[in-house]
Amino acid sequence: MPLESQSNINRRYDVDSIRVIALILLITYHIVIGFQPWGFWIGFITNKESIKDIWVFMEMINIWRIPILFVVSGMGVCFAMKKRNWIQIYQERTIRIFLPLLFGSFLVFPICLFLRSIYYEEKFSYFPNPGHLWFLGNIMFYIVIFVPIFSFIIKNKNKIFVNFFSKIINNPITLILFFSLPLIIETLIFKPESYAMFVGNAHGLVNGMICFFIGFIFILFQNSFWKTAKDLRFITLTAALLLYLVRIFFYHSFNTDSSTQILNVIKVIESTTWILAIFGFANIYLNKPSKLLSYLSKSVYPVYIIHFPVQYLFSSLFFPYNIHEFLKLFLLLFFTYGTCILLFEIIKRIRWIKICFGIK
Repeated sequence: MPLESQSNINRRYDVDSIRVIALILLITYHIVIGFQPWGFWIGFITNKESIKDIWVFMEMINIWRIPILFVVSGMGVCFAMKKRNWIQIYQERTIRIFLPLLFGSFLVFPICLFLRSIYYEEKFSYFPNPGHLWFLGNIMFYIVIFVPIFSFIIKNKNKIFVNFFSKIINNPITLILFFSLPLIIETLIFKPESYAMFVGNAHGLVNGMICFFIGFIFILFQNSFWKTAKDLRFITLTAALLLYLVRIFFYHSFNTDSSTQILNVIKVIESTTWILAIFGFANIYLNKPSKLLSYLSKSVYPVYIIHFPVQYLFSSLFFPYNIHEFLKLFLLLFFTYGTCILLFEIIKRIRWIKICFGIK
């Protein structure tokens, strides 16, 4: 998932910023799950006192937090393929994605299982598991499948192909349809219980594949895409907010199988409009270099890899204490992020270890 380095002239700092923000939100999302009553049933160490109200905000980001990472990953591959051939892409992505996936599956996530077994006094059984790094496996799968296709498209951008996609991306209506319609069809075919259930199922695999491909196309015709996304930003933001409110306030109206599918279609459109709005506003406000962005761009990927066992460790330390749940949440956020940054500073200085965390 790391984005490739671009020249300073052509670098899209807004894409870097979106990637950083998306991963930070994903880490925060995981920490908040520790304060939800159902978190225990999906493998988290959870606090006895829940903070249910905060989940209203998490529901806002829940449906686009993973798709936007796949879109950004597709964008990163397109940037990279303008300077590398497909063999070089395979070599580099194997080192920066597949190796951290293996390392995380065998050594990082099993630590979480061990800490949970101690906290709940359960029997511990070691087995390799990607855990929170599951989407790295998806991205590697997409790269294996799509890179030869992307290479062919780049080398054979005939006039018909260029005109077809340029017209789609230049038009606000067709851009939204181009993004939303394939995902709507996918959702109607696989019929997930909830659109945001992306982990370990065909729905999540195909959904990510579509987003990955669309991200590539967005950058292949990036001048048209950035202009249209910028022009659309207030429309897509308004649509996303309205659909979010409909989903939140009328959620209990969707209580049958057919209405669940209607709700999923609403979520698809909401998700794509959120993503397009984010790109539109980022194009204006975040497409600029800074020392903070440079540091976060380098650190956020390894921090994401190691945050889960750090979160589990501090959850097991803080949750038994009889203090207010909001104070526990603050402490968990502070110590998880702080410790991960400290570990990053150590890891990046150890040559043969940092490669396992996706550090160049």
